[in-house]
Amino acid sequence: MLAKVAAPASVGFDGTLVEVECDITNGLPSFVVVGLGNKAVDEARDRVRSAIRNSKLLVPPKRITLNLAPADLPKDGTAYDVSIAVAILVASEQIEPVADCLFIGELALDGSLRPVPGVLSYAQLAASHGISALFVPAENAAEAALISGIKVYGAKTLLEVYGHLMGLQPLVTANVPRLVGKIPGASQVPDFAMVYGQPEAKRALEIAAAGGHNVLLSGPPGAGKTMLSRALIGILPPPTINEMIEVTKLHSVAGRTMGRIMTQRPFRSPHHTASDIALIGGGRVPRPGEISLSHQGVLFLDELPEFRREVLEVLRQPLEDGIITIARAHGVVTYPAAFMLVAAQNPCPCGYAGDLTRACTCSLSQITRYTRKVSGPLLDRIDIVMQVGRVDPKFLQRRTAEESSAKVAKRVAAARNRQKRRLSRTAPLNARLNNQQLNKIAKLSPEALAFARSALQAHNLSVRAYMRMIKVARSIADLEGSATILPAHVGEALRYRPAI
Repeated sequence: MLAKVAAPASVGFDGTLVEVECDITNGLPSFVVVGLGNKAVDEARDRVRSAIRNSKLLVPPKRITLNLAPADLPKDGTAYDVSIAVAILVASEQIEPVADCLFIGELALDGSLRPVPGVLSYAQLAASHGISALFVPAENAAEAALISGIKVYGAKTLLEVYGHLMGLQPLVTANVPRLVGKIPGASQVPDFAMVYGQPEAKRALEIAAAGGHNVLLSGPPGAGKTMLSRALIGILPPPTINEMIEVTKLHSVAGRTMGRIMTQRPFRSPHHTASDIALIGGGRVPRPGEISLSHQGVLFLDELPEFRREVLEVLRQPLEDGIITIARAHGVVTYPAAFMLVAAQNPCPCGYAGDLTRACTCSLSQITRYTRKVSGPLLDRIDIVMQVGRVDPKFLQRRTAEESSAKVAKRVAAARNRQKRRLSRTAPLNARLNNQQLNKIAKLSPEALAFARSALQAHNLSVRAYMRMIKVARSIADLEGSATILPAHVGEALRYRPAI
């Protein structure tokens, strides 16, 4: 008998459906899997055979041929195990043919189901193809239940799947998890109240959070650059449901969640020895890199000039487009990469150039080489550059009350709500506006427009730098609740422009 069962294949961010065909014929007992599967798929023969037997079901002592169609599509991973097992049970007439069902999961030798990556992507795929029921490992059920329009069944064993299909013991439909937009382990996120002094840097980060702008903090060691950067995640609004699904889907495809739902904005901080592949993603089967794992969150690059120049240059295109396209021999995939870049650097190799309390030991040539590691085109894509000075010890002794992240977060949320009301609830933040959208909502006063045009000529700004300055000014106006961009807003935005 010939049986056909649907299964998912991981192809980039969205995936595609695969048909598992099983044919059982008379002949010497054998188990053959064809269809361009990798080693993990090929080894499914042994896992599935043992799982079926240990579930007290029958593996026919005949010739079993399995084809994963389409045969020219590379198959990767262990998510096909349950589909293969069900196809064998259907072909051997142990269960009735199944329709409108998708089976996902890795099988252990005792027949239990183990979680697999990419389940959220597979659930969206199933819903878009009109599949009515999705069977996943119990650990992946909450993740898959985020997608509406499809029944999700979480099973712990192959025998539970068999019992449901036979009507012996139906599985319970997985409930949609209750998502709370709070940061798990919030005590690990520094609060703005913990950072003494640095009012200018805090103001810059508040503006950046309001409009989603890229930031570079420069200053001597111990000034608080890293602490300020980590505190940024605490003033960002919690992600929406759609953003949670998108972020969870990315991390699931990368194999980093295994059923856990991302209820907070990601904060990624790769070491400066990271390669360009680690940053943008890739591999034989392309997987998301750090910039995609930072989607809807923050990518923090500490000691920015210590990164290799060719690694930093790969950031230019995703910073502009909000996506990254990876081309490999197996195909081309595109992942979202709309992140806030927050970088920190010292002013020189020793870190004390311009410091009034400690002498710099670097030569002029050393400082020049150090600063040139960050190219002009990359700096042109950074909206806010802030010099972070050393905090006066006398200020620490006074212990004045600092504003908490919760208070700053309320202003940031109000500014972002104003941005949504101007265009639509799905409109991008100020930093992601295209020129047409910016011209529509900028609304510069005549005095501000004249000031901006004079700054364009006086500071020899590129067109990109000019438009980014206007976007920052728009965010400053949003924080103040002003419908019009005023000269003071343009002047403050100009102060944050990098000197290239």
